Amino acid sequence: MPMNRFEGKVAVITGGAKGIGAACAARLAAEGAAVYVTDVDEEAGERIARETSGVRFHRADASSGADWTALHDKVISAHGRLDVLVSNAFASVNGAPHELSEPDWDRTHDVTLKAAYLGVKACIGPLREARGAVVAVSSVHAHRSLKGYTAYAAAKGGLNALVRQLAVEYAPHVRCNSVSPGPIRTTHWADTSEEDIVRAGDATLVGRVGRADEVATAVAYLASDEAGYITGVDLPVDGGWLTLKHAL
Repeated sequence: MPMNRFEGKVAVITGGAKGIGAACAARLAAEGAAVYVTDVDEEAGERIARETSGVRFHRADASSGADWTALHDKVISAHGRLDVLVSNAFASVNGAPHELSEPDWDRTHDVTLKAAYLGVKACIGPLREARGAVVAVSSVHAHRSLKGYTAYAAAKGGLNALVRQLAVEYAPHVRCNSVSPGPIRTTHWADTSEEDIVRAGDATLVGRVGRADEVATAVAYLASDEAGYITGVDLPVDGGWLTLKHAL
């Protein structure tokens, strides 16, 4: 694994206290980046900052424009630059439209989709100067429909469309891509039975659920100069989940 692709660079990762976000923070920091993790979970955020060299925690609600302004000012004051923005924060309340409250719909979209817009809005100046990269963590739910994911699927589908638009708006100075994880075992699966986890793995071509660090590998690649000729794309990190169709 290359260990210096982000030497001297600065990264911000939203929703970075746990799961895929924490794995991305650890990966970029291991490769030399100064990483700012943002989250509303202060306990988990402070823990990852203590346990991971090169990671700093900044408490922020990714759906708040004011919080983004404060984060931008803090990063630029400390480093004078920003090279990588990973938009990973999300919220999800399951249910069909008639079962979802309007606040649940709004919260899902604010944290999952609006936050990505706010992050770029606040940080595009230094990202342009650094000829940096934006990577959004989307989902296979942006591509396939399963019952109960109305708000989440709509937000992630919007996120993919937003990333394509960002790539157009800010070319050639900033590259913008997304990844779409499939079934990845994180703390969000804490209440999932082992039987259901095995069933989720069987729905992939590789026959297992994925790990957060496997998503982080893809995010780090897209954020690195090695992906300098890639922009406006969505990369599935799903073990072939999108490819496999089970007969009914």
